[in-house]
Amino acid sequence: MLDGERNDEGTRVAGTKDRILDASTELFRRNGYTGTGLKQIVAAASAPFGSIYHFFPGGKVQLGEEVIRSSGAMYELLFQAILDPAPDLLSGVDAVFTGAAETLRETDYADACPIATVALEVASTNEVLRRATADVFDSWIASGTERFGRWGIDEATGRRLTIALITSLEGAFVLSRAQRHTEALEVAGATVSAAVRAALPDTND
Repeated sequence: MLDGERNDEGTRVAGTKDRILDASTELFRRNGYTGTGLKQIVAAASAPFGSIYHFFPGGKVQLGEEVIRSSGAMYELLFQAILDPAPDLLSGVDAVFTGAAETLRETDYADACPIATVALEVASTNEVLRRATADVFDSWIASGTERFGRWGIDEATGRRLTIALITSLEGAFVLSRAQRHTEALEVAGATVSAAVRAALPDTND
């Protein structure tokens, strides 16, 4: 079946490439990049082994880069979907950390952000993947800075707050997964919220 083809009932089904990307994203998130083998990926994707090199001629590195960039874009959209409808900035920031804690609990502490996981592994060993993770983080920082600006926070402060939010969230993921409770996310969320509250103009406080 070709990518995006419909089955006999007319329902659109995920194509092989999409299944490989989805399976890789989940496995990288749970096991890391180096801890995930191509055989694991094709088994999880219900795909023939040769399809990896058909869709990703560059092999695991190309697959890893596409997973990083597509996952990064998805997480950025998720961040926007949480923050944009919030009645106020502090509620939105709180919802980001609360949602992350709920996800960890619901997945038995298995699912966290694949971007930071891969970045830790490849920052000194693979320039292609390092650059991809850096581009994702740059995009997140730009998106967060712009959104903080909507609440009257100047650009420089918004950038610092966004970096603080990202680093606090990613660091809290590490502690929460190791300790198997969400105290770190709760503390990180409260700390970032306090910094945001202090940065808000008086009229929006």
